[in-house]
Amino acid sequence: MPVGAIGNPMTAPDNAAASEAGAKDCYHCGLPVPLRVEHQVVIGGSPRPMCCAGCEAVASAIVAAGLDDYYTRRDSYPQSPREALPQFVSQLKVFDRPEIQARFVTQPAAHEREASLILEGITCPACVWLNETHLMRQAGVVAVNINYTTNRATVRWNTRQTSLSQILAAINAIGYRAYPYDAQSLEASRKRESRSLLARFAIAGLGMTQVMMYALPRYLDEGGIDQGLYSLMNWAALILTMPVVFYSSQPFMSGALRDVRNRRVGMDVPVAAAIIIAFTASVLATLTGKGEVYFDSVAMFVFFLLGARYLELRARQKAASHLESLSHAMPATANKITGFPHSSESDVVPAGVLTAGDYVLVRPGEAIPVDGIIEQGDSEVDESLLTGESMPAKKLQGQPVTGGSVNRGNPLVVRVQRVGDQTILSAIVKLMERASASRPRLQQITDRVAARFVTVILVLAAATAIWWLNHDAARALPIVVSVLIVTCPCALALATPMAMAVATSSAAKRGLLVTRAHALETLARATHFVIDKTGTLTLGKPSVHAVYPLNTDKDEALSLAAAVEQGSEHPVATAMREAACTALHAEQVRNVPGCGVEGVVAGRKLRIGTESFAAELAANADTGDVEAQIWLADEERMLAGFDLQDELRPDAAGFVAALRAQGAQISLLSGDRDSVVRDTAMQLGIKTWRATMSPEQKLEYVKTLQAQGAVVAMIGDGVNDAPVLAQAQVAIALMSGAALAQGAADMVLLTGRLSDLTRLVRYSRRTLRIVRQNLGWAIAYNALAIPLAMSGYITPWMAAIGMSASSLLVVGNAARLAGEQRTHRMVLVSD
Repeated sequence: MPVGAIGNPMTAPDNAAASEAGAKDCYHCGLPVPLRVEHQVVIGGSPRPMCCAGCEAVASAIVAAGLDDYYTRRDSYPQSPREALPQFVSQLKVFDRPEIQARFVTQPAAHEREASLILEGITCPACVWLNETHLMRQAGVVAVNINYTTNRATVRWNTRQTSLSQILAAINAIGYRAYPYDAQSLEASRKRESRSLLARFAIAGLGMTQVMMYALPRYLDEGGIDQGLYSLMNWAALILTMPVVFYSSQPFMSGALRDVRNRRVGMDVPVAAAIIIAFTASVLATLTGKGEVYFDSVAMFVFFLLGARYLELRARQKAASHLESLSHAMPATANKITGFPHSSESDVVPAGVLTAGDYVLVRPGEAIPVDGIIEQGDSEVDESLLTGESMPAKKLQGQPVTGGSVNRGNPLVVRVQRVGDQTILSAIVKLMERASASRPRLQQITDRVAARFVTVILVLAAATAIWWLNHDAARALPIVVSVLIVTCPCALALATPMAMAVATSSAAKRGLLVTRAHALETLARATHFVIDKTGTLTLGKPSVHAVYPLNTDKDEALSLAAAVEQGSEHPVATAMREAACTALHAEQVRNVPGCGVEGVVAGRKLRIGTESFAAELAANADTGDVEAQIWLADEERMLAGFDLQDELRPDAAGFVAALRAQGAQISLLSGDRDSVVRDTAMQLGIKTWRATMSPEQKLEYVKTLQAQGAVVAMIGDGVNDAPVLAQAQVAIALMSGAALAQGAADMVLLTGRLSDLTRLVRYSRRTLRIVRQNLGWAIAYNALAIPLAMSGYITPWMAAIGMSASSLLVVGNAARLAGEQRTHRMVLVSD
């Protein structure tokens, strides 16, 4: 049977009829499309209606895998997810097909797969906790990370124990929907969520205003309104409140029902309980003509709560917008030049088919589709999306360009170096996704507290009901409703994630990627800054200043050194290659971190690096009276010494002074010789410095500081710094650094300006203050509101306003981080 054709007892139309399925029938399963359902998938160049998210997800996967012909070849409709769950689970098996998994599943290890998914139905951090906990209990699931801000989920599983279809079915079983991530599906999902919430908010607002018209006379009445008119107004209020309860409040009702089915107490439970209790009591009072009605409080509560949830949704989507902008930055097609330089004719091809060495034409106004080198032309390139720089950068022939940046000047011919997942833009997106998928320590604590707080609320509400029923039964109902409403833990749950989401997104727009969730929080508490010299305080572009030939001539020494260093990304290697006149080839090259490089050139074993490293190879290690930074040796003798010269960054002195002014302790560590490191430390005013340090010695130095109670921030660049970056509590690498160092870093500076790091330190401390303010407000609010509500001093409508205002205050306070960042130039990402 064709893909997805899970036999439906009905007879499918012939191929022509299938392609002409009416707008009221699902193009995938053939069932009628319910009213107000807007699911669509473009199939055969036309938008086709879908009856539910399940059909949309499966159809999207079929189209993305290039299997559109299924819809013209099938001889029956597949079973719809709406018809029966067992058939739906069976239908999900289409996601187990390798050709469909190819676009969103990776293989991080043997017998393991990792998928990027979109989750629908995530409304609060408790939803994240439920899904993560539920999935981790499934056999074969190795890891789960769900990003509350973006609704993105990363799931890793063991293929010998489970499959993707079983994971998707497990998510569906607890009332959520998951399907493969792609930018278009995510955008469509967000629009549906926003439209739905806005429509419910509008109905609640309309109902609230109308119900208040009938409630106001009751509040103002001094005995002049007869009981018959009261009864008529109650019936009118009941009719007007019904759409609010049965339509507008459904997100809370369905969330509460989902929590109850999964035997847990979520944040929607007290909200739903308050609505049901107040509405039911009001209906009974209307029917019997006895008791108070609370239709106005119910409508007001739903209205304010939906308003707060909508604004929080918009804030989350705005915080995630930069990541989505980066995801869309790389164009899907490229203008490939086949015969360059003999021909300039180009053909439009998918960017994914390009390989290293190809040539592409980038016209003015077009985004560059690859990482590459300019082979012809010069222009200005807008890199603002990557670095936050508002002014275009001048790019000349021979200079590198980054995929996703926009050509603002003249046509360019670019030689391809990296494509797709290998590009810098892709690496940045992955780092940002890793950051947003994890949670800092403070958020983990507040999530646990918020989850338990809901149980406390229900216990307090029950205790309040018992006390008032025994002392003043007439007041018990409104007081219990007020307790349930006023103590909703939304503000507590939002306190940390909103601030962190806004902070990381705002910083990322200006040049610093925070790649791990704890980075901002830890940087704010850092007491010691350990800084590498080469490529960090200096420009990282050393040049050969002097050559001291011992048993060879200058040109041969440079050629041999360049050959051994040919595959290294270290700045010293670049300097050697640039200084050499002739190019030789080395084999059996081996890098020894912190020491140097070893290789074989024309059958001759060579070493270049520190004096001790080179001397280990040479039978005669005599260097005479020569002192040099770098040494070259063969198996017989020391061949030559080299001195390099590297300029300090223009803002290095200001950076060190600013850190010192903020009370930080600063240490300079380097593998260079004493005289060079001492001169650098004196120029910058750094009192604590260490020279000729190996990676192991740097690592021990950091461990010693940590043993003394220091919170260490390490700033480095290069492969040799990776172990120290990993040891430090928070690690920052420069974009120019080697990929291994960036992989170990918690933050990556894209702008290349050290001055941005000083602003980042201040910004991280500001972020931590905002988080503490939010937590302090949430705790203080509940500490004050709960006793007042239990004592009867807060009415249900006052509780609705207070609870919504509390949540909005947290969101608004976090949004201040985005506003104050507009004057700075920096960028952030997290793990």
